[in-house]
Amino acid sequence: MKSYPMSYRVLLPILTVAAALNICRPAIVFGQPPSAATLTADERTDSFETKMRLLQAAWDRKDYDLARSLTHSLRDSVIQTQVEEKPPGTPLLPASQFHTVDTLPVEWQHWAQGWKYFKQIAVTETAGEPRTSEPVEVLLSFPKDQVNSLAREVRLARLEAGRLIEVPSQIFGEVRRSNERFCHLLWMADSLPRQKQVFFVFYGNPDAELPRYPSDLATTGEGFGLDISNAFFKASLSRQTGQLERLTLLREHGLELFSGGEGHGEAPGIDWAHDYVDTGSFQKLRISLWDTCPDFEVVRGPLCTIVRRWGFPHSPVHPVYSPARLKIDVEYRFYTGLPWFLKHGTMTAVQDFRAEAMRDDEWVFSGQSFTDSVWMDQHGKLQIGNVPADQQENIHGVGFFHRDSKDSFVSLFLEHSATGLPELKHTGAPTLFYRWHGALWSRYPLPVKDVPANASLRQTNAYISIPFTLADGPPVIEKMRRCMMSPLLIAATEEKFSRSSDQVANPPKRSPQQLARDGESGDSPIPKQEIWNALRDCKDAQLYTADINVVELGLVDDVRVRGDVVTVVISMPHRGRTRTGYFVNGSISVHPTLSVPIRERLMQIPGVRQVVAEQSWYPEWNSNRITDDGRTRLGLNDDH
Repeated sequence: MKSYPMSYRVLLPILTVAAALNICRPAIVFGQPPSAATLTADERTDSFETKMRLLQAAWDRKDYDLARSLTHSLRDSVIQTQVEEKPPGTPLLPASQFHTVDTLPVEWQHWAQGWKYFKQIAVTETAGEPRTSEPVEVLLSFPKDQVNSLAREVRLARLEAGRLIEVPSQIFGEVRRSNERFCHLLWMADSLPRQKQVFFVFYGNPDAELPRYPSDLATTGEGFGLDISNAFFKASLSRQTGQLERLTLLREHGLELFSGGEGHGEAPGIDWAHDYVDTGSFQKLRISLWDTCPDFEVVRGPLCTIVRRWGFPHSPVHPVYSPARLKIDVEYRFYTGLPWFLKHGTMTAVQDFRAEAMRDDEWVFSGQSFTDSVWMDQHGKLQIGNVPADQQENIHGVGFFHRDSKDSFVSLFLEHSATGLPELKHTGAPTLFYRWHGALWSRYPLPVKDVPANASLRQTNAYISIPFTLADGPPVIEKMRRCMMSPLLIAATEEKFSRSSDQVANPPKRSPQQLARDGESGDSPIPKQEIWNALRDCKDAQLYTADINVVELGLVDDVRVRGDVVTVVISMPHRGRTRTGYFVNGSISVHPTLSVPIRERLMQIPGVRQVVAEQSWYPEWNSNRITDDGRTRLGLNDDH
């Protein structure tokens, strides 16, 4: 049992009775002025400007310990402001564009029972190429008062031969801005050549649970140092930098692509970009020299895992030299069921500087796992062998394969462009034997040495590993590139479907299985609304006078009911508070709100035999998940 000073132990029963009789206010108990309850969030923290002034003052008087503390606090302010205020982008469909499920044909209403609203999206194939499992992503917006959690409630369906068929999908990047909620919706689409398909986005179901779609995509690890695998390969990211360290091809003998040895004194890996050489070729500054990843974001899901990292590259003697000149942003995307992954990269000049050389793509493989090199010309044709002298700066793909094992690794340069600079050089000729170390390619795109402020270099590369033969390999990869260069066209649509089946060309049909799983359409053996209401009695006692519960804080990810067992999935606010047992099993409370533990409170609901609590860190909690009531209690305003 937690120990408290004698004064608290004497006072605790008095406070409990006082709370019940409503004769003791929390602000008075803790010696706070009565006006404390009315303070805004801005008054409970310090602004970016205030911290900047304190930092400058500490720097001027050479108080470097305080200056370091303030830089950390400044970073926290930036992160929180970004969470609350970063523009979400322009959605494909505005929040105001929606329909109610009760306007659909009755056959579809029955299928979507439990959901109240839907939006429509049209997906069209325009290049005359059949598509299988092509990633499709859209940004959508919803009225705030129509949905509690987009991650729980959004479902996607495809219209096929008069029936609605559920399509596995993934929600990420959920934020609230004023009276709207935004999210990214991702799914894998199949299409015939020139086919147009209509998709329905259903939402507005408070009984919905987090969907659990089967997938071959598995992500393990913490932070950015992850292992990510699907049916074709396993990618291992550096626990130090997040760079792709090794790739195992999941074929019969499991070839492992790696770069051995100590390299240039840094941790080895197969992806060595991005970097630049500074004035006079004094040093090379690289992201592979990061002692840890400066900034990162991770999305983990059944369909796609995204690892994005950004910051300034490091010097070989960092922090002796720590120039803020070139911000580098790199993102990997791994998908379910696909033999390829993507890398998006951006290099942006923060100020004018000189670069003697710059690389935005380099891959190195130890050993001699390949027998031949390949490259792609400007017409999208895959060529075997060496790159001719007149094509050295006009390459649109590179890679290697082995004639006997049929292993391959090929990169397609889908985008390679710049603003504020002359046209980039599309270099990167592959080399099979690099000082007898192994195979590599290295792309040096910079056409000039003086880089102006705000100049930006962008790239999107696809990395493919398929069984490769001279007969089948080139046409398969060429087709992949054609599809990637002409992705499916996504558009808003307002298709009209009559409730009378004889008024449509393809009459609505009832699907054999409903959209809702057990407990998602008002059929839960224990009413879910009763569970959510009960959870509002479970407070965060560390916020002494806010009187705020776990629902208002947005800490409850999911509620599932199976018979007489209730499962609650809970997030914690940050890694400094790692123990969900604080909320589940309870703790001694020293103020009148006296939180009720989750397990104890839910066991009071008739019919509940057992309460199971699960902890989740993904997606990470942030203030976008706080409810309107919770924001009021915390003094957060919605003027953003």
